[in-house]
Amino acid sequence: MAHPRDILLGAQAAAGFLPVCDHYSGVEVRMRKSLQLQAEMIAEFGACVFDVSLDCEDGAPVGGERDHAQMVVALANEAQEAAGKAALPASPRVAVRVHPVDHVAFESDVAAIVGGAGKALCHLMIPKVETVADVERAVAAVDAAARSAGRSEPLPLQVLLESPAAVHRAFDIAAHPRVQSISFGLMDFVSAHGGAIPASAMSSRPDAQSGELGQFSHPLVVRAKLEIASACHAHGKVPSHCVVTEFSDTEAMKAAAAKAAREFGYTRMWSIHPSQIRPILEALAPSGSEIERAAAIIEVAAQAQWAPVSFEGQLHDRASYRYFWQVLERAHQTGRHLPASVQAYFQIATR
Repeated sequence: MAHPRDILLGAQAAAGFLPVCDHYSGVEVRMRKSLQLQAEMIAEFGACVFDVSLDCEDGAPVGGERDHAQMVVALANEAQEAAGKAALPASPRVAVRVHPVDHVAFESDVAAIVGGAGKALCHLMIPKVETVADVERAVAAVDAAARSAGRSEPLPLQVLLESPAAVHRAFDIAAHPRVQSISFGLMDFVSAHGGAIPASAMSSRPDAQSGELGQFSHPLVVRAKLEIASACHAHGKVPSHCVVTEFSDTEAMKAAAAKAAREFGYTRMWSIHPSQIRPILEALAPSGSEIERAAAIIEVAAQAQWAPVSFEGQLHDRASYRYFWQVLERAHQTGRHLPASVQAYFQIATR
């Protein structure tokens, strides 16, 4: 069966498709709970709808980096072993955020984590990337550790841009073949401006008393977000939106996720609390009517061997097919029910 990914996406298909939510946790008890929740939701949805990123950068105590890295290795391997025993319908996706490339613990992080759990990881997150040279340094360290772990396929890298200079180089960084996704580091970006951007810009909404702009309205923050999203889309990579700190406000979380997706072009978003995961899934998922329409158009297109067709009085060709296929990919990534006519595409192991 010809797969729409291969026919419609071309080079972009190589970037793969990521879950729309990336959940971060740095404390052991919360890491374990996050991995357990991931397994439960895989069983519920029949797909892995969010990544679990075990955090060394913010999670490891100063002086305890080596022990923290070893704990992360054990947790990542345990998650894969447990999934195999439970016969889950999809494999868990476990990643690790290591220290920045200029941190004293970077080399030992990579050697321990990739060397000890290389086969269990879906990607490695590299924070505070400033240049393409930083990416190259990370690639060299990761590949050396992966070889010692017996991992044959290159381990994808995701990077976090957190400064004005890094955002300026977003297009060059996104062009690197090993970069799978770029995330925006909101807090560090605001802090890097030496007080020129108010603290309210780290919030998902303007300050109620001062009227100072929030992260979706301050011009410098908006510009940075759009640069990263544009760079990712230019090179077939996944733009991942930053955190929303108001994790106890579900409606605010859902509104922020929807705004990030619909106005800023982000197809993935960070979660820092389990209560944020489902609102992100809901906000980034297509509606039922969108899914039905996309499935109908893809079915007609496949029957026509992907030649142009008329559907409900409108002309469609490969340009629009590509859009509607991506709607179905996003539906699958968010655990939505898919019409029978397209389910088979998601049961084929293409990559």
